[in-house]
Amino acid sequence: MLQLEDLTLHYGHSQILNGISMEAAQGEVTCVMGTNGVGKTSLIKAISGTHPRSAGTVRLDGTEIGVLPAHKLAHLGVGYVPQGREVFPLMTVRENLETGFACLPPDAHFIPDQIFELFPVLKEMQARRGGDLSGGQQQQLAIARALITKPKLLLLDEPTEGIQPNIIQQIGEVIKLLRDQGEMAIVLVEQYFEFAYDLADQFVVLRRGAVTLAGGKQDVSKAELLKGVSV
Repeated sequence: MLQLEDLTLHYGHSQILNGISMEAAQGEVTCVMGTNGVGKTSLIKAISGTHPRSAGTVRLDGTEIGVLPAHKLAHLGVGYVPQGREVFPLMTVRENLETGFACLPPDAHFIPDQIFELFPVLKEMQARRGGDLSGGQQQQLAIARALITKPKLLLLDEPTEGIQPNIIQQIGEVIKLLRDQGEMAIVLVEQYFEFAYDLADQFVVLRRGAVTLAGGKQDVSKAELLKGVSV
């Protein structure tokens, strides 16, 4: 579903990503791992179009795509859940979800039953403002909002950050379900090692903006991964 070849990214004169090549397959979770500051969030921003890449090739579902802004990539099927969630605090839960309609034809402007089946708390809180939700509820809302767009590729940046353990477990179950449905590729950036290891089918480890280790769970040992993500 996603193929990157020699992707680079700069912030001003500083090069952050150095020739990243990786793939993310439909029906799998590809986990991007590494310590703080190695370029994980920058990679997700480059894929999602929220920060333009400097060079490199990106293919989505076999088609090469140019350096496009985030809203155009969303129309092509890229769903993005940013670090920090970024829900609209003054809009209701329902209004937050409805922002995803912008990527859909008019006859698809409705909230599918599956959204509230995955996140029952959101059904109860449809009229509550996004800013009044707990961190865990906001994270569920941010994921649900991305799913409204019916993505082929779902990008999740640190979904467990600052979240209580019971919500982490719920989010993990949702990711497994979405993976097992086989309709999308999921790229997960995650610091919580056990959460990532449990979910991932493929691993990509970054250090100083470059890939230092990559492979499937059957190819990369847990010890190798721990060493790769240690300071």
